[in-house]
Amino acid sequence: MTQGPLTTEAGAPVADNQNSETAGTGGPVLVQDQHLLEKLAHFNRERIPERVVHARGAGAYGTFTVTADVTPYTRAAFLAGIGKETEVFLRFSTVAGNLGAADAVRDPRGFALKFYTEEGNYDLVGNNTPVFFIRDAIKFPDFIHTQKRDPYTGSQEADNVWDFWGLSPESTHQVTWLFGDRGIPASYRHMDGFGSHTYQWSNAAGEAYWVKYHFKTDQGIRTLTAGEAEVLAGKDPDSHQRDLRESIERGEFPSWTVGVQLMPVADAATYRFNPFDLTKVWPHADYPVVEIGRLELNRNPRNVFAEVEQSVFSPAHFVPGIGPSPDKMLQGRLFAYGDAHRYRVGVNADHLPVNRPHATEARTHGRDGFLYDGRHEGAKNYEPNSFGGPAETGRALWEPVAVSGATGAHVTPVHAEDDDFRQAGDLYRLMPEDARERLIANLAGSLAGVSRADIAERAIGNFRAADEDFGKRLEAAVQALRG
Repeated sequence: MTQGPLTTEAGAPVADNQNSETAGTGGPVLVQDQHLLEKLAHFNRERIPERVVHARGAGAYGTFTVTADVTPYTRAAFLAGIGKETEVFLRFSTVAGNLGAADAVRDPRGFALKFYTEEGNYDLVGNNTPVFFIRDAIKFPDFIHTQKRDPYTGSQEADNVWDFWGLSPESTHQVTWLFGDRGIPASYRHMDGFGSHTYQWSNAAGEAYWVKYHFKTDQGIRTLTAGEAEVLAGKDPDSHQRDLRESIERGEFPSWTVGVQLMPVADAATYRFNPFDLTKVWPHADYPVVEIGRLELNRNPRNVFAEVEQSVFSPAHFVPGIGPSPDKMLQGRLFAYGDAHRYRVGVNADHLPVNRPHATEARTHGRDGFLYDGRHEGAKNYEPNSFGGPAETGRALWEPVAVSGATGAHVTPVHAEDDDFRQAGDLYRLMPEDARERLIANLAGSLAGVSRADIAERAIGNFRAADEDFGKRLEAAVQALRG
């Protein structure tokens, strides 16, 4: 291929492929960043008909029950009183594998939750880890390309995986999670879930808070070693899906204790690191997890394709009292998830039973298109109109966020501890010695498959920057495997 500058699909040179354009250094992402939208839209259309990511999954219905008064923090109706119950649908998934891949693999697990609330559906799209590999959605297609099959070999290649991770030091924290003991859950029931992103809650008085969600498994954490997973993936590729279905059939309903971390909006500007950075956690010592509810799964889908594969989730599906933050990964996902589903399932995917609101009716002026069921009959399809059609409320779902500065492809604003290695090192130092040994062995086994020494050395350097002992032991382990 001819060497030259990176360009858009139309051939225009790309000035910045690392940072989305935002309103000021810490503001929301701008729709005018057409390079970002082009990348995400093209990425969403690369595979049909299965999901580009999170293709392999299982799901179940259940209930969320409020156990604490959170009305001082949010006006969301489904959280309005202790004991209040809301029907939910939860889809678990792996990230990189295709629809026929095995469940027992080293990969993050999707934790996508749909609340069928009286104010419409609220979707919380998270993972079983509190952090992620990157902090800006503009890098997401590139990252996933490294996890998928190489265009020449048709296989996942260690060179691609580690080349990207080594050149993207913000991934060090998540990679440490992934190759640690929790990298391969024993089942979907025996792992925690996280909203991962930072979101906004706002109360009836218009006061706003930043919030992170935590789902603590009541079954206890259970994991697989690399050797155990290799055997199970070969013997029973459907192990996690089977375990979830059969546990519900037996009446052993899996459950999670739900908690949140709450940060006053004013704290964000002066916090020691950027609180909207998806590669970092908020230490519990700074913002303790407060229990708010209990999630239980108690009903299996009747048809996997209709209810699990055609289920769609979007972090843009908010309800009054809950909204987004300036998290740049979240801002990109607000567009990308809905766009992916409009392409994969159809523009009327939200009309399908698993996706439509249960306690209220969707009243829109959208018409026609694939899967349209004619529900609006002859009603007018514009607004405003004088025929009694649905009209705007005049009240925003969430509170406005102050922004300032020039538009541009800004690097994340710098806080005192905005480095890519500190939290990865903290995680390593928190591990007991036997867990560190397994982490080193898992990483070394993967890095030993890299064909170029400079790619391995760069990756090891990131772990050394997190903790000197971490890098030293990993380097020795890789050298030992290579002989």
